Amino acid sequence: MTGSGEYWLSDGLDAASVDSGLWVRGVDYMAGWREARAAADRLNRALLGAGFELSVLRATASTNEDGRGVVRLAGWPGAVDRLAQLLEGRADGDGGAA
Repeated sequence: MTGSGEYWLSDGLDAASVDSGLWVRGVDYMAGWREARAAADRLNRALLGAGFELSVLRATASTNEDGRGVVRLAGWPGAVDRLAQLLEGRADGDGGAA
């Protein structure tokens, strides 16, 4: 998944720093990361489709200490607020269903 520019991963959203920690020998982190990457890519496509720029709001793939995939959403407060408004509007329109 690519963003609006060549350096979209280092454009000021410091999503990578949340992945600090030690790796445990023998844990298959790649399997969990691949699953998380697929989900993050799908969410990023949906965000782009909703008019968000990945330089202000995006999903990133990661793993936890057990190697389980994790998708993190990182964004500037204004973009996150806009996403929250969209989700709230959807919930209100569908009786809470997402």
